[in-house]
Amino acid sequence: MPQNGYFLKLSNRIADAVHEKIEHIVGTPGANEVVYMGADGTPTKMIDDIAEKTILDILSRERRSLRILSEECGERIIGDKPEFTIIIDPIDGTYNASFGIPFYSISLAITTKGPQEVFFGYVKNLATKDVFYAERGKGAYFNSRRIQTSNRLEINKLCISVYGYRPHIKETATLCRNVRRVRVLGSVALELCYVAAGKLDAFVDVRGSLRLTDVAAGKLIVEEAGGKVTDSSGATLELGDCILNKVYMVASNGHVHETILDLSRGDSHEG
Repeated sequence: MPQNGYFLKLSNRIADAVHEKIEHIVGTPGANEVVYMGADGTPTKMIDDIAEKTILDILSRERRSLRILSEECGERIIGDKPEFTIIIDPIDGTYNASFGIPFYSISLAITTKGPQEVFFGYVKNLATKDVFYAERGKGAYFNSRRIQTSNRLEINKLCISVYGYRPHIKETATLCRNVRRVRVLGSVALELCYVAAGKLDAFVDVRGSLRLTDVAAGKLIVEEAGGKVTDSSGATLELGDCILNKVYMVASNGHVHETILDLSRGDSHEG
């Protein structure tokens, strides 16, 4: 297995190449053009396709046998005996990228034992070039500086990110009513990193629509920063080895996790 920062160097190289390839199309009508249906069952936009092809080209020239799980192509094996699996979201925040909103990212997670045991996670804001990464047991980092989650405890002082659709109005409203600030920024991977860095106190998705590629890297980064990640019941978040599996997710600074879980179920803490 490669050592000495190989995965960070590889991730930086991939992210730089993706940025270079998509820079000309960011914020243009062509970026949002649907080119085919992705393996995850959602439309693949032109900008997603360009990013993924760039990544696959780099990995195919690494001279290593590896397994790829990606939002657009699904599963791909390079070589005969994969040394590791790399879980990819080529562009997380496609809408933002397509319309020139500078909050979109690339997400890469690496494991040798399946999605439950990711040992390296990497997320880069391709607009600002901010980099978040973590290695299991070695902490989480933002632009090479070690980070940790916030220490806020009071619900009415929290700043959280909440994703919810009309079937979940009650849960979403209860969360919004009890905390101080709510942000929905449009890139789940980056929002998880913001929880890790203490910029947000929690991230809640009550839709049950997140997939492995959305959260594999961010989950590790939050945990290595001292935070907590579970499903909506508070149980261990099970990330199946398939990009079609959908999950509910609650990620927090760890101090307010149980209360956030209560709120996400529609239990008010007012007063």
